[in-house]
Amino acid sequence: MSDDTPKQAEQAESTEKPMPTLWEQMGGMVGFISASIPVAVFVIVNWAASMGPAIWAAIGVAVLIAIWRIVRKEALMPAVSGIFGVAIAAFIAYRVGEAKGFFLYGIWVSGALGTAFLISIIARWPLVGAIWSTLNGHGFGWRKDKRSVRDYDLATAFWVLVFASRVIVQQWLYNADETTLLGIARLAMGYPLTAVALLVTVWAVRRVDRRDKARELAEQQEAETAEKELRAKYDTPAQEPS
Repeated sequence: MSDDTPKQAEQAESTEKPMPTLWEQMGGMVGFISASIPVAVFVIVNWAASMGPAIWAAIGVAVLIAIWRIVRKEALMPAVSGIFGVAIAAFIAYRVGEAKGFFLYGIWVSGALGTAFLISIIARWPLVGAIWSTLNGHGFGWRKDKRSVRDYDLATAFWVLVFASRVIVQQWLYNADETTLLGIARLAMGYPLTAVALLVTVWAVRRVDRRDKARELAEQQEAETAEKELRAKYDTPAQEPS
C-alpha cells in the first residue's frame, strides 16, 4: 500500500467534517457559561465577604474552569482568554481599590467593540460580514451586492446597540457605586442580549449565503452555456459547395 493512502484518508475525513456553526466558533453554551461563572463568584463573595477574597475566588474559579476545559480537550483559546480577562479585571479592581473596578474592563471592552462595529458600518465594511467571511473563508463577494451589505449592516448595528446599552447601564451603575447591581447587570446583559444579537446575525448570514449560492449557480450556468456555444461554433462542420 502506498504511503500516501493514510494522508488521503485524513484529507477525506477533514473534508467530510462539517464546518462548525457560528455559535460553536464562539464557544457555544459552555463558553458563555464559563465566562459568566467567575463574575457571579466575584459578586457573591464580595457581597458576603470583601473585595480581596472575591478577587482570589474569581481567579481561582477561572483557573479551575480552564483546567476542566483542557482536560476535556476543548479549545484552548477560550480557556486562556477566560483567565486573562478575569486577571485583568481583578488587577483593575486592585488598582482602583474598590470592588466595582472589577467591571471596568468589561465596560471598556464593550465601548471599544461598539465603536469598532459602528465605524465598520460607516466605512461600508460591516464587521459581522467581515468576521463571518474571514472565519469561513467565503470571501468578500457579498460586498458587491447592496442587499447583502444592508443585511450585514443591520446585524452589525444590532451589535452596536448591544454594546452601547451595556456601556450606558453599567457605567451609570458604576458611577452610582452600586457594585452588586453592577454585577447583576453584567450577567443579565450578557446571555439575553448576546442570544438576540446572534439570532439577528444568523438571519443576516443565511440571507447573504442564499444570495451567494444563487449568484455562484448563475455564474456557473452562464459559463457552461458560453462553453457549449463556443463548442457548437467550432464543432459545426463546414458545408460543401453544391
